[in-house]
Amino acid sequence: MDLRQLEYFVAVAEERNFTRAAQRVHISQSGVSAQIRRLEKELGAELFDRSARSAELTAAGKAALEHARDVLAAAGAVGQAVGEITGLLRGSLSVGMVIGCTVTPLFDALAGFHRAHPGVELSLREDNSDRLVPDVRSGALDMALIGTESEPEDLNSLTILSEPLVAAVPTGHELSGRVSLEDLAAHPVICMPPGTGLRAVFDRACAERGVDPVIALQASAAGAIADLALRGLGVAVLSESMAAAFPELTALPITDATGPALLAITWRPGANVAAREMISHCRKAFRLPSAG
Repeated sequence: MDLRQLEYFVAVAEERNFTRAAQRVHISQSGVSAQIRRLEKELGAELFDRSARSAELTAAGKAALEHARDVLAAAGAVGQAVGEITGLLRGSLSVGMVIGCTVTPLFDALAGFHRAHPGVELSLREDNSDRLVPDVRSGALDMALIGTESEPEDLNSLTILSEPLVAAVPTGHELSGRVSLEDLAAHPVICMPPGTGLRAVFDRACAERGVDPVIALQASAAGAIADLALRGLGVAVLSESMAAAFPELTALPITDATGPALLAITWRPGANVAAREMISHCRKAFRLPSAG
């Protein structure tokens, strides 16, 4: 038997379907079936009950499954260990990034990582923070840059930015100086949609003060929110640095929205070597202290 046969066996067992397993391992269904037949012949037992509608494990298949997983995990660990020793990383690194937030240092970190480890396949996905965090937990993503009101307790995190919310208005708007959430609620509000860290901070502040603002318009990009506010369609709620990027707007401190909006990189405890290397590049790109 070889590792390829064990990989196909595990894929069919987990997918309970030869077609889906073939798609997962990127070969034809007939190729998967042929390799499984060879494995069964070598073991002297059928691993799947092919009379059922789905690919159900036989007693022999159930007995073999965990051992096959252990062998594949051990083979992966051998490659990982060699990669760590030689510095010639292989494999993949999947990174998430909160939607609507162009963060140049993250791109610098990705570029630096790629130059140092060209053998690693990089992928980058934009999404709302409330979907990125569960994907980091599950392993669908190795790490993610998220907007949040607090760092996830069960994940490792590196805070990039912590700053207050502001109300951003065009010149001549009746709001001025320092404003309260109640002042803000007297006007249509333009902000990010639910699922984003900035919106979570704003919603929590309003709930704590018993304020129920009218969310007139929502947009995922700070530029779109600012543009709508400049056209007089409402008061923009942004973080301090977001608002600073639009000098045509005046940023007004919100006196009773005291919880900061955080921008943080998050990853699982015990992350693979590629993720750990990427974290090091992020520390350099964001000019953060090295891990002690």
